[in-house]
Amino acid sequence: MKFTGALMTLVALFLLPVTIIYWVLSEDPTGTTALALAFGLSIMIGYYLWFTARRSDLLPQDNEDGDVADDAGELGFFSPHSWAPLQLAVGGSLFFLGIIFGWWLCFFAAPLVAIGLFAWVFEYYRGENQNQ
Repeated sequence: MKFTGALMTLVALFLLPVTIIYWVLSEDPTGTTALALAFGLSIMIGYYLWFTARRSDLLPQDNEDGDVADDAGELGFFSPHSWAPLQLAVGGSLFFLGIIFGWWLCFFAAPLVAIGLFAWVFEYYRGENQNQ
């Protein structure tokens, strides 16, 4: 986390002069605001990562003598055959297309999103994947 904290702090230190130069040269309030908010977000994330890295153990990516294999291990559990993310993607796409083309499409997409979300949350509480 020390490396990522340093990286985000460097991004913030880069964005500060870029924001000032952009503000002076362009006099565009929208771009200046976006760059200032990007600077603020970068500095907040960098500070948080530095602050957290001081209190945590040394991570494999912070060890300068470490190998790639030091970070090996289980990354988490991923559902091998779930149709719920596909249903959520289709429902979400139709919902946002409804915002663009007509609100009537949102009324057909909302049940798809609700059913897909329900299926995704409860897929391991029923059927053959139920935990015993």
